[in-house]
Amino acid sequence: MERARDKYTDVPYDFDHIEQWVGRQLSLTDWLEIEQERVNAFAAATSDMNPLHVDPAAAAEGPFGGPIAHGFLTLSLLTYFSYQAELQPDGAKYGINYGFDRVRFMAPVRIGDRIRNRCKLTAASRKGDDRCVLRTQNTVEIEGNRNPALVASWMGMFIRA
Repeated sequence: MERARDKYTDVPYDFDHIEQWVGRQLSLTDWLEIEQERVNAFAAATSDMNPLHVDPAAAAEGPFGGPIAHGFLTLSLLTYFSYQAELQPDGAKYGINYGFDRVRFMAPVRIGDRIRNRCKLTAASRKGDDRCVLRTQNTVEIEGNRNPALVASWMGMFIRA
């Protein structure tokens, strides 16, 4: 997995220098295989039992030729990818989901596909001395597919330790 703090050593990846990271790619995560079990667990947790997700026989007759992951499952995996990439800057004690400005689902994620996240810092806004909102551009790529699964502008508020 490629992380910003490993790639760039000219500026510390910390709360005090975060503005200097704007415009840089923060991470390119490892691949994660999407398995039917994960899709079924997400369906059970959200009560979204659409056959396109949970019924392989019915999904085989559908527009994608087999079951696909929920778009919201793919979106929710940004949290997993952010922990994998250690996106919380040094010197921050907490990171809080601040929301999304834009989310676009570009291509279906089929069972067995492998996905990863490419994350770029697009803005850093101070909210006083102890808080900073980071805006990231997240592109969830599908291995072997030129179209990404999703593109999302995501914000997180980080609170100084």
